[in-house]
Amino acid sequence: MAVKILVSIASLCTMGFGVWHFFVPKAYDWYGYISPEATELVAAVRATNVFFSMSLVIFGLLSLIFVLSPKSGAFALRIMLAADVLLWAVRVGMQLVFPQGSIALALQYGMLAAFVIIFGLFLVSFVLSLKSSMI
Repeated sequence: MAVKILVSIASLCTMGFGVWHFFVPKAYDWYGYISPEATELVAAVRATNVFFSMSLVIFGLLSLIFVLSPKSGAFALRIMLAADVLLWAVRVGMQLVFPQGSIALALQYGMLAAFVIIFGLFLVSFVLSLKSSMI
């Protein structure tokens, strides 16, 4: 039961980051930093952001489905959780090495805290799923 709760929270947070990221370019005027003549660069940034945002939504949704569906099975859930752990470990690492939100320390460390919490929820869920025959 603990795995279901932890994964559900982390999955909803992952989807929330994905949905939020669809609006980040406009909110932070990303394209204002790019020359208007660089139309291919604008298209590339837009495509990358949409792909990234959608990937987070899909990762979160799949994790939620795997943990809540009685048909998914322990192996499929563990594989999904391993992918989630890896994804968020990389995001935490990137925030430590190349911090975003450095305009305001509260934002920078708030993002780091959120990333660490989501990573921790998935990691604990993964470890608990390995220790339990019943999820």
